[in-house]
Amino acid sequence: MSFMTWNDSYSVGVKTIDQQHTGLFAMVNELHTAMMSGHAKDVVGSLLGKLVKYTLEHFAYEERMMGSAKYPQLAGHHTHHVDLTRQVEEFMARYKRGDATVNVELLQFLSNWLTKHILHEDKQYAPWLKSHGVQ
Repeated sequence: MSFMTWNDSYSVGVKTIDQQHTGLFAMVNELHTAMMSGHAKDVVGSLLGKLVKYTLEHFAYEERMMGSAKYPQLAGHHTHHVDLTRQVEEFMARYKRGDATVNVELLQFLSNWLTKHILHEDKQYAPWLKSHGVQ
């Protein structure tokens, strides 16, 4: 069973962004599966690297879409992205130092952050993007 399950309540109505968000859900579920099977240590490093890369690409895409639609709250949304990136990079640094608690904390952090960010911040820009032709 998945730790996080995608459903329509998470959809922002922009197909490419929804696809990227489901990719983030998949990464959280991958970590959860590894933890439950006792293999988290084997995948956390590569998963964190993948997560940092993916989130940077995803955030850049979102911000390009907001910029092209002249979304008035882009600067604030960018600040949220910078904050998450910094937090994930902190988890990466802790992992590299051998902090054993990073797995559980990372899983909880990512699930809470994804839920909050998508349902609150991302849902705010969706109507603006759609009204400006972003599908």
